[in-house]
Amino acid sequence: MRQAIFEARHAADWAGFEAWLDHHERLRRGTAPAGTTASAAAAPIPDAAVPQTYRRVCQHLALARDRQYSPDLVDRLNRLALRGHHLLFGARGSCGIPALEFLLGGFPRLVRAEAPLVAAATCLFFGPLLALIAVLQWHPDFIYYLIPPEGLAKFQEMYDPSNRRLGQRDADDNVMMFGFYIWNNVKIGFQTFATGLAFGLGSIFYLVSNGVLIGAIAGYLTQVGYAETFWSFVSGHSAMELVAIVISGAAGLRLGGALVAPGSRSRKAALVEAAKPAVRLMYGAAGMFIVAAFIEAFWSPLTFFPATTKYLVGLVMWGVVVGYLALGGRDRAA
Repeated sequence: MRQAIFEARHAADWAGFEAWLDHHERLRRGTAPAGTTASAAAAPIPDAAVPQTYRRVCQHLALARDRQYSPDLVDRLNRLALRGHHLLFGARGSCGIPALEFLLGGFPRLVRAEAPLVAAATCLFFGPLLALIAVLQWHPDFIYYLIPPEGLAKFQEMYDPSNRRLGQRDADDNVMMFGFYIWNNVKIGFQTFATGLAFGLGSIFYLVSNGVLIGAIAGYLTQVGYAETFWSFVSGHSAMELVAIVISGAAGLRLGGALVAPGSRSRKAALVEAAKPAVRLMYGAAGMFIVAAFIEAFWSPLTFFPATTKYLVGLVMWGVVVGYLALGGRDRAA
């Protein structure tokens, strides 16, 4: 359906809902008497029609985004949907509630909405990672094409079974490492995301290169006999960290896709529209990176828990992350 026909068909609903919002927002502020209308251009819809109209506005917003209508129309419908949500569900007055709602439902819904890009990023990252782990079990000398000997010696030192704490030197403390891991994780995520502006090529490069590096390290340490110390260290934080890298890559591919295939819009307009969900994906990924850094600093180095306990915690974390992204924000009544 053409945008002009779409707007003409639903303009009355939008105008009536907007007038109802204006009217009731003024009532809340105490600036309008109960019997006045909010807009001279349109009369507010009856209160009984508000829930149904609000649902239609949300449906129209989804259609406008899917059909790639103009950013002005998408923004107008988005504002109406947000104002309706705040007024109907009482989100006004608490700046923490929208953030909590995003974490509990909005972020996993957004990840599912970007499922094709998330799947592409998953293949680009986990494909090389898993391939390198397998290859190095059969051809261990291949590691020297990827990591110099001094780098390998450093990794062996970090995961030596005789260490008091894994992944750290004795002089390192957990708080210092927490800060280091946050910086390192956010750097990786931002590189993977921001370089999507190079028509998606940068995001593809960082997804593949990080997959190769992590797979090479994991495969090498497994092959030389440090499997238990390495895997028990990474198991707890791997779900949060690795999935956050994938989501960062998907956000970067979203930017790149807008530049490669802008459709009927200019590249600038397509990029502006793509940036909105991409940046929201990065908000969620940043939160996952911080949680991963906390686990990596305070839980992963511990050696007085048996490896089986740490593996179990890792499996639970993978279940939590997958369940959260697959089920979070779904309507239970649906």
